[in-house]
Amino acid sequence: MGAARGTTTGLPRPKTSYVGRRREAAAARTALAAGRLVTLTGPGGVGKTRLATAVADEAARGFDDGAVFVELGELRDGTLLPNLAADRLGLQDRTGQPVVQAVLDHLRDRALLIVLDNCEHLVEACARFVVAVLDACPDVTLLATSRQSLGVEGERILRVPPLPVPGPDAGSSPDELAQYDGVRLLVERAAAVVPSFEVTAANSAAIATLCRQLDGVPLAIELAAARLRSLSPQQITRRLSGALALLTNAPRTAPQRQRSLRATIDWSYELCSPIEQALWARASVFAGSFDLDAATQVCEGPDVPADEVLDAVDGLLDKSVLIREDRGDVVRYRMLETIREYGQERLDVAGTRTAAARRHRDWIDRLTREADAAWAGPRQLEWTVRLRLEHANLRAALNWSLTEPGEAVAALRIAARLDEYWTMIGHSLEARQRLDLALDATPKDHPDRLFALATCALHAIWHADIDIALARLAEGDELDPGDDELITAHRTYVRSLAVMIQVKPGSAKLSMTAAEAFRAHGQIRRELHPLFIHGVAVTYLGDIEAGRRSLRRMLTLSEECGEFWYRSMALFGISMIEVGAGELDAAESAAAEALAICRDTGNRFGEAYRLDALAWVADARGEHERAATLFGAASRKWDEIGSTPEVAVSLPHMIHKRSTREALAPDRFDEAYAAGRALTDRQTIEYALGEAPEAPEAPGPPTVADLTRREGQVAALVTEGLSNGDIAARLVISRRTADTHVQNILSKLGFRNRAQIAAWYTSRRR
Repeated sequence: MGAARGTTTGLPRPKTSYVGRRREAAAARTALAAGRLVTLTGPGGVGKTRLATAVADEAARGFDDGAVFVELGELRDGTLLPNLAADRLGLQDRTGQPVVQAVLDHLRDRALLIVLDNCEHLVEACARFVVAVLDACPDVTLLATSRQSLGVEGERILRVPPLPVPGPDAGSSPDELAQYDGVRLLVERAAAVVPSFEVTAANSAAIATLCRQLDGVPLAIELAAARLRSLSPQQITRRLSGALALLTNAPRTAPQRQRSLRATIDWSYELCSPIEQALWARASVFAGSFDLDAATQVCEGPDVPADEVLDAVDGLLDKSVLIREDRGDVVRYRMLETIREYGQERLDVAGTRTAAARRHRDWIDRLTREADAAWAGPRQLEWTVRLRLEHANLRAALNWSLTEPGEAVAALRIAARLDEYWTMIGHSLEARQRLDLALDATPKDHPDRLFALATCALHAIWHADIDIALARLAEGDELDPGDDELITAHRTYVRSLAVMIQVKPGSAKLSMTAAEAFRAHGQIRRELHPLFIHGVAVTYLGDIEAGRRSLRRMLTLSEECGEFWYRSMALFGISMIEVGAGELDAAESAAAEALAICRDTGNRFGEAYRLDALAWVADARGEHERAATLFGAASRKWDEIGSTPEVAVSLPHMIHKRSTREALAPDRFDEAYAAGRALTDRQTIEYALGEAPEAPEAPGPPTVADLTRREGQVAALVTEGLSNGDIAARLVISRRTADTHVQNILSKLGFRNRAQIAAWYTSRRR
C-alpha cells in the first residue's frame, strides 16, 4: 500500500476571485507555524472553507509532502472518516489492517498539511482521528473548518468573522464604500451576472444598507449579488425582511447545504441539542446584543431550566450560532440577522412568538424600573452605560408594545420613565415620537397619561416646539390628577420650563412651587431641575444672589446624591450667572467642569450647552475668534441632537453670539464659526478645555502655555496665596478636583511645592 510523495491532493481551485481576509489569513498562518492543529470556526456561510483553501494553498509549500483536502460535508457516518482520508491520500491496498492504522502508517514519516473541511456534524469522530494523527505522525499538521470547535488538547481556535461592512453612521459615497471587503465582494459578484454593474452615487446608499443587512456574511452577499440579475439594490433591501426566502439561488454546483441561506442555517440547527434549539428560538427576540442574565430571564422555561442556560449559551457559542462581544467586564452575545430571522421562524412554528416577545418586553420593563429607581445616585453612570448597551432591546420592546393590541400602556410607562436618559444621549426626539404613538394608543382616561403627557411636553420643549408642548400640557389639564401631588408637581415643573423659554413672567414661582413639592415628598431627583429653572428665571429678573442660592443648592444636592447629570447642569447654570456678573474665571471654570463631566459620561445634549457657555466666556473676555469657533462647534452638536440653542438659556446665547459677530468682521466670524463646526468631537473638547496646548518652538523653561486653561487659572490662584479649599470655592469645583489640578501643575513643571508655582507664575507674567 502506498502513494507518491511530494504531491498536493485535491485543494479546491476557486472559480471566483478571493476578496479580503488578509488579517485572518495572516493569523491562520501564524497559528499553523505555532501549533499542529488549527480550527477555523464561524457561522455557516462566513467563508471558512475559502479561507482554509487559500491558507493551505500557500502553506503547502512549507511541507515536503504538500497538502491534502478532505471534504466531510457529505459524510454522515463518522466511522468512515478514516476511509475518506485514505481515499484522499491515494491509498489503494488497505487489506489486512484497520483503515485508520493504514492511514497512520502512511503518514508517520511524512511532512503534510491535512485540511479537514466541515467537521461540525462529525465532531467526535474528527476529534478521535485528529488525536490519533497528532500522536502518531509528528510532522503532520491539521487545519480544520467547523461551526464548532473540536475540543482537542492543543487546538488553536480562530474565529472567522463576517467581512467588514459600513456601519449605519459611515459614509456611503462610492469612494468610501471601496474600503469595505463586504462591499467589494458584492460588487465583484454582481458584475459577474450584470457586467455593467458598478457603485454609483445613485445606488451607493442602498449597497451600503444591503451589505449591512446581510451582516457581511459572504454566502449571503453572493446570493444577494445573484439576485441583482433581476432586482436593483434598492429593491433587494426592501425585500430583505424575508432574507431566508429571498437568498436561495446558489450555483447548482454548490453543496446542498449551501444552495440557500436557509439550508445553511438548517444544517446548524440540526447540530444543536433540544435545549440549544429552544434557547436559539427564544433569544431571537433580542435586538442587538444581550448578556447571560437577560438570556436567563427571557429564555428560561420548562424545556430550558434556568440552571442550564449557561451551558446552552456556551453550546450556541461553540456552534457559531451566537457571537461573543466583550463589553467592559461583561460578556454579551449577539446573532447574525439571518440566524435571528431563522430563530423567529421557529417561534412562529411553535406558536410562541408573542409570548417570547412579551417576556422580552417585561424584562425591559423591569430593567428600566431599576434604572429609574437608581438614577439619582452613585450608580447613574453604570446605569447609563447599561441602558446604552440595551438601547436596541429598548427600541424592540417599545416597537412590540406599540404594535401589539392592548400593550401600548407598557410602552407609555417605559418611555416616560427614562426622560433624563433619552435627553442625555441625544435621543429626545425619539422619546417624543414613542410617547406620541403610545399616547395615541392609550385610553384617554388612563391615569398614566398625565405623567406621560407632561414628559412628552418636556421633550417637545427640548426641540423648541413650544406650541406642541403647551398643547400636551393642555391635554393634561382636562384630566383629574386626584390627590397625586407628585404628578401635579411634575406638570408644574414642565410648565415652568415652557414659561421660562418664552421669557414670560411666572417661571420663578412655578419652578419653586414644584421644587418645594418634590422636596416635601423626599423626591430629591425631581427637585433638581426645577431648582435650575428657578435659578435661571430669577437671574433673568435681576436677582443674581437668589439665582446663585438655587443653583448652589442644586449642586450640593447633586454632589450628595453622587450623580452627574444634574451636577453638570448646575455648574452650567452657575457659569451663566457668573459670566453675567463679570466673574469670568468662575464662569469659565464652572462651564469647563460641566463640559468635562459631559465628555466623561457621554452627555451629548449637555455638551452643546456647555460649549455655548464657554463661548459666552470667550466673548466676555474679548477672545472673539475663540468665541466664534466655540459657537460653531456647539452648532454642530445642536444639529446632531436635533435641538437648538434657543432652549432654556436663549438670552445669553443671543447676546454673546451677536456681540461676537459685531466684534469680528463678517468674514472672520464665518471663518472661525466654520472651523468650529469642522472640528471632530475629540478636537472640540480639547479645544474647549484647552487640553491640547501648543508646543513651544524650542525647548526652554516651562511656560504658561504648557498648562491647560484651567490649570493656568489654578496657578494664578495659588500665586494669590489661596489654599486648595479656597481655590475650589472660587472656581466652583470640588476640593478633590482642585487637589488634582495642583498636583498636575507640580508634575508638569517639575516643581515640589506651591511656592515654586507662585514664583514661576509671577516670573512668567512679568
